[in-house]
Amino acid sequence: MLQKISQIIALLFLVCYSYQMVYIPVVWWKKRKRVPHGEKKHSYAFLICARNEEAVIADLIRSIRKQDYPQTLLHIFVLADNCTDATASVAEAAGAKVYERFNRKEIGKGYALNSLLNHLREDYPEGFDGYFIFDADNILKEDYVSHMNDHLSAGERIVTSYRNSKNYGTNWISAGYGLWFLRESRYIQYARYLLNSSASVSGTGFLISREVMEKMQGWKYHTLTEDIEFSVDSMLQKEKIGMCMEAEFFDEQPTTFVQSYHQRLRWSKGYLQVFEKYGKQLLSEAMKGDYACYDMSMYIMPAFLLSFASVVCNLLLMLSKIAEGTPLLPAFSSFGMTLANAYFLLCTLGAISTLTEWNHIHAAWQKKIFYIFTFPLFMFTYLPISVAALYSKAEWKPICHSVTMEHMQKKWKGALK
Repeated sequence: MLQKISQIIALLFLVCYSYQMVYIPVVWWKKRKRVPHGEKKHSYAFLICARNEEAVIADLIRSIRKQDYPQTLLHIFVLADNCTDATASVAEAAGAKVYERFNRKEIGKGYALNSLLNHLREDYPEGFDGYFIFDADNILKEDYVSHMNDHLSAGERIVTSYRNSKNYGTNWISAGYGLWFLRESRYIQYARYLLNSSASVSGTGFLISREVMEKMQGWKYHTLTEDIEFSVDSMLQKEKIGMCMEAEFFDEQPTTFVQSYHQRLRWSKGYLQVFEKYGKQLLSEAMKGDYACYDMSMYIMPAFLLSFASVVCNLLLMLSKIAEGTPLLPAFSSFGMTLANAYFLLCTLGAISTLTEWNHIHAAWQKKIFYIFTFPLFMFTYLPISVAALYSKAEWKPICHSVTMEHMQKKWKGALK
């Protein structure tokens, strides 16, 4: 009986996620979307919420100031959120307009963003054509804004971009994050874009048009994954999110398991919050034929539940065999086969992403190959974290960032040009 349940779970997993395998050949063979050069140079506000980021925030501001785009149209705003260091003064010295916020009750990026937007409505009532949202540890390639401006000029109202890593080669944890984001950029977000569906935003590195920002009237997204909540709400409002592969930016990944645990616990808890809040609407729209809503509902919910159910089922099978005094080999074989299949699939996905994004990965070639094989282990650690999210209280915890532009330029010259 338990073996049959395990087989049913595997079938459900296949039904829920086999469509994503189609994304790979779509990216390889579907004609690339050509976005015309935008003749109009739009004005932009850069919104940066930072908490104790004095070590890296000046690098982000400098990378904005080095854009091959008219600087008079680029306006940088920093919200120093509950900072106890020199983030505010460092950002101001680098050329940003800085606001400070001290609120120990409403903690999180969503609240900080809303506070920053309130300041802008008061101090800059004329507004801007577009609003970029970045984290303090990010760095932009010099042509980032130019490429994103093309998409805004083409009528795209929300646009995400190509997310790369500053510290891919540090260890298997940073590489796990980095490979996931590279795969997500090309084989999920860009595939959706090629299929005329909606991409989603991923924490940082995205653009919102004036029209969408004015319609929102502030930032109302306060779950632990405010980016996913914004994406879901946009889809339900029939706002399609575009994807610009040419606009590349870099961010810093956690390098310790403790940091990674707390961050991914927050993400997992946030997915549950978003599904609880929007799941019924998402599934309702999916039943009406809205593919983007179906895709997003699959993206944020069933994977870890089905994986957890599969593990529990196999463990129960082993316990039942022990209780019956029968050989454990069939149970161990079933469990081992489940893990082996998952490992092989994730290795394959990691290998495909590594090979196609090879020139974007800034690490020694030996590390690029090695981290293909550790990628499944990184993904496997999501399972206990996701289970913990069902029972524990996750909250936002700061992650120390220290990888500077100088460090990057020493490691891989010319990458930012």
